[in-house]
Amino acid sequence: MTARILPDLDYQTFLKEGRFMIQRSASSGSYVFYPRTVAPGTGADDLEWVPASGRGVVYSTTVVRVKPPAVSYNVALIELEEGPRMMSRVETIEPEQVTIGMPVRARIAQENDFAFLVFDPA
Repeated sequence: MTARILPDLDYQTFLKEGRFMIQRSASSGSYVFYPRTVAPGTGADDLEWVPASGRGVVYSTTVVRVKPPAVSYNVALIELEEGPRMMSRVETIEPEQVTIGMPVRARIAQENDFAFLVFDPA
């Protein structure tokens, strides 16, 4: 199955449906994130959507400190079990408690009409 012209819309639709999907190249078996129309490195146009495990580890993290009354938060680079890395944040713990190597699990959050992926400690 070939990729659609607007794969980011497909990704957002899956999240709104409550499904975390990523792309995989049928020819190489390698996983891809962020959604694309062709596989990086090979240019293969055989990307297909497959369910992601939702498991990963924190590859890097930083705390964004903001002026009160706003609350500080973390920005983390998560290495998915399938291989790709994605930017997100780890929730349900204090931002300073997020550590490199921490196992995490994906959760779909929704704000207004926008669905997005966050992670919780596993």
